[in-house]
Amino acid sequence: MYHTVSYAFRNDDASIMTVDSVGWQNVSHPRYRCSSDARPDNGHVVFQYTLSGQGYLDIGGQTFALPKGHALLVKVDDEHCYYYKEENGQPWEFVWINIRGEEASRIWNLVIEKEGHVISRNLDSPLIQELWNIIRLINQEKVTDRYRLSVQVYQWLLTLVQSSREAEKDIGALSVNAIEKCKQYIRDHYASPITLDMLAGHCDINKHYLCRLFQRSEQTSPLAYLKDRRVEAALTMLRTTELPISVVGQKCGFESPSYFGKVFRQYMSMSPTDYRLNKLEFPYEAIYYE
Repeated sequence: MYHTVSYAFRNDDASIMTVDSVGWQNVSHPRYRCSSDARPDNGHVVFQYTLSGQGYLDIGGQTFALPKGHALLVKVDDEHCYYYKEENGQPWEFVWINIRGEEASRIWNLVIEKEGHVISRNLDSPLIQELWNIIRLINQEKVTDRYRLSVQVYQWLLTLVQSSREAEKDIGALSVNAIEKCKQYIRDHYASPITLDMLAGHCDINKHYLCRLFQRSEQTSPLAYLKDRRVEAALTMLRTTELPISVVGQKCGFESPSYFGKVFRQYMSMSPTDYRLNKLEFPYEAIYYE
């Protein structure tokens, strides 16, 4: 026996992003179809997560199954249809949220670009637990104030973005160990000459594979990560020592004073000398890029 609930909110305040509808539902009839060409809620976005059973999503000329642990993300303005098939036998049980607001649409674009229109999350993940919390606030605590609900929706959307980035980084334990080994080597030896071949050799993997892993996990390359650490060290040294500029560059791994100056300008839009003197605009002993 399923206890299902659903709530809708209607107001003319378009100045904030908030819940249009949210709920927990169980369907077992093939008449259940949500098609974009029959919807009045243009500009909205929909998240629908399968708790049990299975549904389907047609979008972009493809059909996606929505088994347990999977969720659809669609923008109502985009042509799509999600539905239940009676031959599945088991009812399709799901939780959903419909959100209106430009920020929700922007975040949908970010997540769909990374993961597509169907994503996978565990039932006990923060994303799903926070969605249950929104339903609980409305169902049990009778929260209907659109501003308070808007705060909850913003928090849930931030969790969605964070979980999407973490999913993108999910590359397996062995790969994570290789990346951490590479990063630690860079942090320990940034002052020395370091090549991509050296890093790959230290991690016992192919250099091209190392670059792909690093890009997926850190959204940057190993050599760009090295450059960040060298600039961070130089920034600290310029503020905490009286060493000549050329010596600072050398101690931070830059091959020549001219190259040091060039890279430094790319980061700070000023020379190392100007940075050392400009303590009012940058009153920090350290700046980090990680």
